[in-house]
Amino acid sequence: MASTIDQSFVRQYEAEVHVAYQRMGSKLRNTVRTKGPVTGESTTFQKVGKGTAAQKTRNGDVPVMNLDHSPVECPLSDWYAGEYIDDLDELKTNNNERQIAVNAGAYALGRQTDTLIIEQTDAATTYQTSDNLSTLAAAKFTAAVFEGLGARDVPIDDGDMYGFVSFKVWAKMLTINEFAQHEYVGPDQLPFAGKGLFAKRWLGVLWMPHSGITVASNVSINPIYHKSAIGHAIGKDITTTMSWENTKSAFFANTRMSMGAKLIDTNGVQQLRITENA
Repeated sequence: MASTIDQSFVRQYEAEVHVAYQRMGSKLRNTVRTKGPVTGESTTFQKVGKGTAAQKTRNGDVPVMNLDHSPVECPLSDWYAGEYIDDLDELKTNNNERQIAVNAGAYALGRQTDTLIIEQTDAATTYQTSDNLSTLAAAKFTAAVFEGLGARDVPIDDGDMYGFVSFKVWAKMLTINEFAQHEYVGPDQLPFAGKGLFAKRWLGVLWMPHSGITVASNVSINPIYHKSAIGHAIGKDITTTMSWENTKSAFFANTRMSMGAKLIDTNGVQQLRITENA
């Protein structure tokens, strides 16, 4: 009976880790181009260049575009989030120690997943600047999306555009009439409708705040990108192995993953760099 109970505990723990990771661990995973499972230390994403149309003479051969195929290698890295779970702790406290460990491990790996992706958006070379947060206005976002991404033929109207900003920038966006007021965007697209305060589609971009945005010297690097511009490779999705450690009188939860991210096309990313005044 004891062995059966242990196995039930292990299976339930593993299921809860996966759910917690999907629910609150990573915000960016589903916003990028994903490939997996990958065998090996790296994988390759193909970057395809633009085609050019041409005419042909009567009875002549159809002209060939000769598309440029540029392979982009994405290395994988291994990440771990282990924790001991004392089987007697729940008898002594009101806390659910297993759920605490589940969330801590899943959220840690989720944050790391987002960090891998954010590091690649930071590597992009095109950006808009704003002097400071206090002067941030709708025109800056319009320029970033249309003059920046749209001018480079990025498909900004296909529903696969995403923008992540720091919470300070998000708070400022909520004061911009064009972003927040229904006279501009309609009552069904308000930032406080449907998904609460944390998701809003505007200018063809799904905007969300994120606590992991890079801030250096008080300047935040807020990425706007198309899903196809960033690659996310999965060697091994989030996995948990549970073992009983007799000397610890506790279960040891070894939660881990093997993943990587890579900037595929810098033209598909536009940074909005904003000085965040105190």
